[in-house]
Amino acid sequence: MLTPLPLLTWSSLRTRWASLLGSFVAVGLGVAVMTAMGLGLSASLGAPARAPERFASSPVVVMGRDTLTVEVRRGPDTALVSKRLAHPHPVDGELIAGLRELGPVRLDGLGTTDGAVPDAVGVDAPAAAVRALVGDRARVLTGDDRHRADPSAARDAEALVGVNSLLGTAAGVVAFVSVFVTASTFAFVVALRRREFGLLRMAGALPGQVRRLLLGEAVAVGLVASAMGCVLGSRAAPRLVRALVDGGVAPSWFALPGSVSRPYQAAFGVGVLVAVTGAWAASRRAARIGAVEALREASVDTGVMPWSRRAIGCTLLAAGLGLLAWTLGTDPAAPLKRKTYVTQPMILITAVAALAPVLVRPVVRLVRLDRLPGAAGLLIRENASTSVRRTAAVAAPVLVTVALAGSLLGSAATVARAKAVEAREQTRAQFVVTGGDLDALRGSGVPGATVSGTASTAVFVREEGTSLVRSEARAVSDVAAFASVTRLPVVAGDLRDLDDHSIVVNEEWERHEVGSRVRVRLGDGRPARLRIAAVLARGTGDNGAYVTLANAPGARVDRVDVRARRGVDLRAVGAALRAAVGAVGSDGGTGRGIGGAVGSDGGTTRVTGGKARAGGGTVRATSAWLAATHPRTSPQTRLGLLVVLGIALVYAGISLAGTLLMATSARGTELRSLRLAGATRGQVLRVVAGEAAMGIGAGALLGGAVAGVNLAGLAVALGRLSAPVEVGVPWGVLGGCVGVCLAVGVGASVLGVSVMGVGSRAGRRE
Repeated sequence: MLTPLPLLTWSSLRTRWASLLGSFVAVGLGVAVMTAMGLGLSASLGAPARAPERFASSPVVVMGRDTLTVEVRRGPDTALVSKRLAHPHPVDGELIAGLRELGPVRLDGLGTTDGAVPDAVGVDAPAAAVRALVGDRARVLTGDDRHRADPSAARDAEALVGVNSLLGTAAGVVAFVSVFVTASTFAFVVALRRREFGLLRMAGALPGQVRRLLLGEAVAVGLVASAMGCVLGSRAAPRLVRALVDGGVAPSWFALPGSVSRPYQAAFGVGVLVAVTGAWAASRRAARIGAVEALREASVDTGVMPWSRRAIGCTLLAAGLGLLAWTLGTDPAAPLKRKTYVTQPMILITAVAALAPVLVRPVVRLVRLDRLPGAAGLLIRENASTSVRRTAAVAAPVLVTVALAGSLLGSAATVARAKAVEAREQTRAQFVVTGGDLDALRGSGVPGATVSGTASTAVFVREEGTSLVRSEARAVSDVAAFASVTRLPVVAGDLRDLDDHSIVVNEEWERHEVGSRVRVRLGDGRPARLRIAAVLARGTGDNGAYVTLANAPGARVDRVDVRARRGVDLRAVGAALRAAVGAVGSDGGTGRGIGGAVGSDGGTTRVTGGKARAGGGTVRATSAWLAATHPRTSPQTRLGLLVVLGIALVYAGISLAGTLLMATSARGTELRSLRLAGATRGQVLRVVAGEAAMGIGAGALLGGAVAGVNLAGLAVALGRLSAPVEVGVPWGVLGGCVGVCLAVGVGASVLGVSVMGVGSRAGRRE
């Protein structure tokens, strides 16, 4: 009579714990990371109210309107949507005079315009009286809401959005990789236990009982590992928060919430679900094993790819490639967004991993180890190509790690390079002045140079009546000067036609026909109807709109581009520019602080390096300004991606170590036969290590192919957007990932042989 299923499951767990160790660690680590990420998300979503700093002593703050609210269609209904204004409304003098009648008014000088009109004031008066006076002319803030008037409020809100994006992405990747590793481990466990399941079937076990046995093991692993992961995650969360603050991702006041339970509940539930999901396909495969089939099966793997897995793999592959093609055809800007290039590769990774047992054999066959002297090379190649399940199980985690590293870091580097090259190609200026109040500089002029001042602003457009889109823009003070110092990618119209009644847009706008008129809201929210003077290529997304200063009320010049006229010495221009700014350069006035080498060739001039800090702004050579403002990849983005890749690499190491230890423990008879055939201990170790390296190499090649497809799609997207294409391949990171996988995989396989004692004399006599 067959032992009752619960007792059989318990007995299996006691005797087979080593084979389940990899899944246990994978689930436990995944729950720990998700717990830490969940606590971090709770801290960002429920950030504590911050005490006001700017008007801390005033019970009421009156602040100019800083949001634009419009009505849009949402299906059959309408809804109100709000966007932050580029130029918040000031608190006008008439309103301030009325407030003074209610009580003392405090002005701090921050956020004032040229007419000394502030953006916010503090009032010592009852809040009800202030609201009655203000009405809808401004916002009335009390309590902790007064912090909204602080200069740090907008920066803090932006930082919290970055924290949410980083932690959400990391949690998603962890869930994906943990399911992947758990499924791969359980699949290999089933492959190693085929004869055991066959004997159970001979003893009278039904297919459903075999399936429930494996699922019972998965549930037990999930419950214990998830509980352990929650404990580890609670201890790792403070370190995570400290790393985010030290890395500049989160604001300095960012801290964990006092007492929350939902992150623990969610992580625990996901952990159990991951374990069961990972074992589900393997349990169905185990249930199909028949007694006679298991007893008669040879050691050579056959039938490793059932039709269902082939169908799933091919479907996912077609879906991944189809989605990439559809995205390139309908929205080529989407692959440039982090949300897309982080999530979209997972479909192709899953597809290639599902088809790995079919793909690893031809990949292994490409490596002609049989041409090496001796029999070891031939033995490694044949063992790796015939033991497809083992090779595929070794290759899968490496595939995931390499594909994620190449796709994520490669995409980020490619987009950053494209933006940097695009910015470099769109300027003809030789000096750039930023910061401070530059309005006076653009009006003073610099002898022998063309000076163009621009201001940061924004325009809002309601597209199709269903959404309010904010487009970053630049306000131009002198169109003719601006056209001479820039080289914008104009695809229609003429930039010089820009005036106070027109706008320059890009191809991403819903309406982008030259001569047509568009209804927009300007940076301060007021409506305008402007004629399209020119259309720019979409580019990487930095080709915003352009208007004149007349259509950017409240904007102040924050950037001045300067280009020397033909034949004019750059040193003289640099000295005059610093004098106009109102400060002496770092070299005492000779002009070398602005440029290093100055040359002349056929009337052209060149300036390199250096910058001079002036009282009203920072004067830089264009190359130095580009290097400072358009880095290859921002430190915050790189930190976030490295965190994700670090998690994937840890999972890869766990999976490799567990798989190879299990595989080696099941090969005792085979390896002892090699010793009896005359193989030395060193030869046996080289064969086992070579097979592990072969599987890791196959996974690296497949992962590199997936990353190559994703980067190729990104390059096509950049080309369709008329943006520069410079694909960035993170060779150093890829090499490091493969090196770590080789060290872990080869070390685990050699350790397994040593533990079995195959290389000993006793093992050989046996």
